[in-house]
Amino acid sequence: MDDTSFDLTEHEGSNLSPFLHRLFNEWDDRKTRGLFHHDISSCETKVLPGEHNFVATLIEGRDQKKRPTEFTMNQVLQPFVSEKFNFTKVSPLEVSPIGYCHALLTPKIQDCLPQRIDQESFLIAMYVAREARNPFFRVGYNSLGGFATINHLHFQAYYLRVQYPVEKATTEKLTSLGNGVSIFHLLDYPVSGFLFKGGASLEDLSDVVSKVCIFLQENNRPFNVLISESGKRVFLLPQCYAEKQILGKASQEFLDMRINPAIWELSGHLVLKRRKDYDEASEANICRFLVEAALSETEFQELNRCLLDFVTSWL
Repeated sequence: MDDTSFDLTEHEGSNLSPFLHRLFNEWDDRKTRGLFHHDISSCETKVLPGEHNFVATLIEGRDQKKRPTEFTMNQVLQPFVSEKFNFTKVSPLEVSPIGYCHALLTPKIQDCLPQRIDQESFLIAMYVAREARNPFFRVGYNSLGGFATINHLHFQAYYLRVQYPVEKATTEKLTSLGNGVSIFHLLDYPVSGFLFKGGASLEDLSDVVSKVCIFLQENNRPFNVLISESGKRVFLLPQCYAEKQILGKASQEFLDMRINPAIWELSGHLVLKRRKDYDEASEANICRFLVEAALSETEFQELNRCLLDFVTSWL
């Protein structure tokens, strides 16, 4: 694929599900009222040539408009602190989307839960993905230490009319569980990770993935989740970039680019803040960055072993 720019706001119109049609209308209303920090329709986006076809978007200065992180990045589980910023304090003027229909899902917002997966909330996120009935609408989750910036339970939703690079990655099956859910690991992708799919129902798939997420967060393993194909496939991507930053092991080249590798970035959509980085973006550079954010092969194999031991204990 050539280095091609395209319109993020393009969608199927009358073919949208009722849920997505309403969400688009609500999003367009907020945009018309000028409640976003920037006009996302004027931001440049391109698909990079190469094997993976990474997507790059230029939003200059976005990181300077976002609210700063108010917690440590080396603990996946941290208590909710009401004095710090949370979504009960949101002003519409603080909205800062990365693309068309970029929205937050905040289950049980008034319960003031910290950013941690539980089975009920994850199932809500899976239901939202299913209700969209659209392969270009994804739901994502970032753990603390995985570049969630607010310690208040939330997921993100985003519409982009292109297949994400991670969704095209080849996979190899690791195991199948009694309820029909199969677990795979990614091959030939710069971020080592897992794919979950199958099961007799969406609830079966959600139950397995949420239990694995709980296992990771209880063992202080940062991770990111992409709910894909209306809840039929779920990608789980562990990472260690925040730890490298804390230990002074992150490359200065990438620190200067100010990229936070959250779920959209690890899935292959990079939001860049400097014109220079956007103009010079290439598959080779993005692969190097994602490899730095990901677990090493040794670290991933150890995590893989622990995860398989955990899931087979259910059998």
